Amino acid sequence: MIYPDNPHAHQKAESDLIALLLTYMETPQYLRKRLFKLEPKLQYAGILPPLRTPHHPLNARLKGLSVGEYREGVVLSRTGDGALVDIGVENPAFLRDNRVVERTRVTARIVRVAERAEIELTTREEVPSYWGYSVSVEKHSLGSILGKRSFGLVVATSKYGLPLYEIAEKIAAKWEKAGSILVAFGAPTQGLTEIAQHEGIRLEDIADFMVNTIPNQGTETVRTEEAILASLATLKVVAELKG
Repeated sequence: MIYPDNPHAHQKAESDLIALLLTYMETPQYLRKRLFKLEPKLQYAGILPPLRTPHHPLNARLKGLSVGEYREGVVLSRTGDGALVDIGVENPAFLRDNRVVERTRVTARIVRVAERAEIELTTREEVPSYWGYSVSVEKHSLGSILGKRSFGLVVATSKYGLPLYEIAEKIAAKWEKAGSILVAFGAPTQGLTEIAQHEGIRLEDIADFMVNTIPNQGTETVRTEEAILASLATLKVVAELKG
């Protein structure tokens, strides 16, 4: 979720660009040419590092597929009794469902492998492994987002917060009962505390916990992309404490 960090500035262009790049990175390489047009904003997107997540498989051969495997695909065309879907191998897979819309992205499971793979539609929630992320752009400020939405747990990352090891058990206890969890990060030029101050609010009033996931960081600021990796890695340990 991308939100404006300055309520007094117009940041739609910057937010849309970040969303575009994040969506491009999340899309499997074999589908990018079908889902993205050539445009200047993506001129240097090729230098972005690959995610190497389970939904970005390296196998591009039909003979390498196995029944039960999950793949992302794009609907190419509809036939009388189904549709053809690009799943990243040399021949399109057959989907026995012609109600799908052409040029849309789908999540599928391999049900048969022969001269042409046969697939069935599924959802990300049904895939047993991590299957990528979704991106949304918010026009509202951080305070407004937290005020209008119902999150069971809000964790604000901040260098002014308590070290995670001091409050891990408290977070874990609330994590177990939370239906939805929001982990908030600041911007490259200012942290969540400063962003909240721009709105005239205190971060501790809108978050359940203020956590320093990188204690003794040794630098004035931590890059947002670095903070996300460090924080999610340590919060994964907290999530497992609930069991």
